[in-house]
Amino acid sequence: MTPVFGIAGRSGSGKTTLIEAMLPLLRARGLAVSVIKHSHHDFEMEPPGKDSARFRQAGAHEVMVASPYRYAIVHELRGGPEPTLAQQLERLAPADLVLVEGFKQAAIPRLEVYRPALGKPALHAEDGGFLAVVTDAALDTTLPCLPLNEPDAVAAFICSTLGLAPGKA
Repeated sequence: MTPVFGIAGRSGSGKTTLIEAMLPLLRARGLAVSVIKHSHHDFEMEPPGKDSARFRQAGAHEVMVASPYRYAIVHELRGGPEPTLAQQLERLAPADLVLVEGFKQAAIPRLEVYRPALGKPALHAEDGGFLAVVTDAALDTTLPCLPLNEPDAVAAFICSTLGLAPGKA
């Protein structure tokens, strides 16, 4: 099974920026990395009026857009339940690592990106499931604190935690 590691935090904490910075570093370690991003908001994958959007509007259950460069599948829930993280992981192609952004309560190894300057409470203070905190400030916690501006240190922590050897996929 593909190792999975979660990156959680409050909105605006820097989760996406951290993952974006780590991806080329993890790739340089020889790892194929996939990402699942959870959102509480509705989103559009294609501009309104384009063929694929028209197919969705007309009632298609799934629409695949394919090109020589990439493909995407848009699956309409149409009031059905949101798939679980496990169900979403099953849909991904094989990889060496899956990073999961969001899913704050998922039972997976995870860290919190936390910026005290946002004025929001830390998740790790209320949830003992976090392995570390990535932050831009000194914190009073027993968890390891990783520097937010050093994505390589965070990537190394994730690889070490999951037993992913550098340069060996």
